[in-house]
Amino acid sequence: MYGPGAAPPRRESDGAAITLRVLFPALSVLTCGLLSCAPLFRIAVLRSKPLDWILAIVSLPVSVTLFGIIGSLPEEDTRTDVALALLLLLAIGSAVYFLIYDIRRRPTPPAPPYARPTPPSGYGHPQPQPQQTWQVPPPQPHTMPAQTMGTNPVPAPTPPQQNPTPPAPPHRIDQVRAELDELSDYLRKQDGGQ
Repeated sequence: MYGPGAAPPRRESDGAAITLRVLFPALSVLTCGLLSCAPLFRIAVLRSKPLDWILAIVSLPVSVTLFGIIGSLPEEDTRTDVALALLLLLAIGSAVYFLIYDIRRRPTPPAPPYARPTPPSGYGHPQPQPQQTWQVPPPQPHTMPAQTMGTNPVPAPTPPQQNPTPPAPPHRIDQVRAELDELSDYLRKQDGGQ
């Protein structure tokens, strides 16, 4: 009842999430589309949907084929320009698709409300916690005694001294000690009677 609860599902840290958010789109765009399948495979692994697997698997031969077209045809050919445009669209499209999915997958958690820490629960009935308060007495005015001729001056009143030590601990320890003594006496009587 009071034991530890189930552990929350493990999530990637913010640093790891940001690193992956930068790394996979960069792989797609900086390789000019050759590794545009990397973010798509990451989405396929995370979502495990057939459409994502099909997109990831198809993107690899498409990018290799477009690179082959660009390398085999002369630069003046319009098919080279179309292949390069398709390759860059594939790179940018896979990066944008990954970022949209990743941002939607990890919503930012709301900030926890600030609450006072509660002491750990122990055995037995809950006991009221003693309140330790430190009160500062209100300042008292210091007045100079009136000087009269021929009499001794009256000393100024001194403010009451405060005890800097904290209040005494609760009597819970004494109560537990007394209960344990009673229990040990009872057990001794039981052992002696048998």
